[in-house]
Amino acid sequence: MSLETLWLALLGLLLAGYFVLGGYDYGAQMLSPFLGSADPGPRPGAGTGTGPDRRNAALDAIAPFFLGNEVWLVAFAGVMFGAFPHLEGSLLSGLYPLIVAILAGLVLGNAAIQLRGRSRGARAAKVWNALVVLGGALPAVCWGIVVGLLLHGVPRRADGSFHVGAGDVFGPFALTCGVATALLFAGHGAAFVALRSEPGTATAARRLGATLLAAAGAAGALALLLSVFGAGASMTRTGTSVVLFALVVAALAAGWWFLGRGRDTLAFTATCLATALPVLLIGAGQYPYLLSASAGGGITVDDAVADGATLKVLIGFGVVVVPLILLYQGWSWWAFRGRTGRRHPSYF
Repeated sequence: MSLETLWLALLGLLLAGYFVLGGYDYGAQMLSPFLGSADPGPRPGAGTGTGPDRRNAALDAIAPFFLGNEVWLVAFAGVMFGAFPHLEGSLLSGLYPLIVAILAGLVLGNAAIQLRGRSRGARAAKVWNALVVLGGALPAVCWGIVVGLLLHGVPRRADGSFHVGAGDVFGPFALTCGVATALLFAGHGAAFVALRSEPGTATAARRLGATLLAAAGAAGALALLLSVFGAGASMTRTGTSVVLFALVVAALAAGWWFLGRGRDTLAFTATCLATALPVLLIGAGQYPYLLSASAGGGITVDDAVADGATLKVLIGFGVVVVPLILLYQGWSWWAFRGRTGRRHPSYF
């Protein structure tokens, strides 16, 4: 395996890991108003907060992993900056408004989750809760639009630069992908809450998650229909793309099936696959292009990758940092295994 292929695989792994782990964070945030309180009692150490109970079952489920999952996004950005500098320059400049919206949603959601328990009065709590939902929905929708744009192809100017206008962002295919991704992340978050919560909350999360996964499948079918009629994805490897799309559908169906039967671990495994596969669809379905142009062509792996000497220097990053991320993630899951309220009081 060449160094270029190795770094491309690592780039895809980090983005897929972020979609899986950050995806259930965003999903839990979006579902937080619909899953009720974690228990009827007051939150210990709430201090100055007054009014209704601040605890929330969905946020309790993600509490031990909150913010830690964003490490995958940081690592992805680091690999892109170091190993694929030409992709980074073209991608970030072309998708700048969406990247800013994603970062704004991250900051907004993180701040709202931290501050909601310190609010005074029911009205202030409602405002923070609404911002928690917005902080999850905004990145989810924007990431879906980014996926849609990358699958469809980004407009390229005469000077070779890429630019995304309002017409591209609000095009039918990009918006459909945005809605489908938000529904998928929400269903993924519901599966995670079902896996982590007490029986009453888990039952509600299963019902909600099954509905959301079915809706995500319907949105995906619409995206496929748009592609069939030439208004959607433009793939260089059609056979590979069809297989990967079929795997996404199968993962969604499996998640829906297992949620309906209370098989939380298998349901969460299926939704993990469903959230990771779109990254593989972009990478394998459009290979050798990393960033395709809507008019054809684009930036290939050879165009985007750094020189061989730089890639060799960066090997230390992959050998040291990535295993550390995996070890940290594995330790946190082991340390906070079990359902909330049984082994640990994990809540904000």
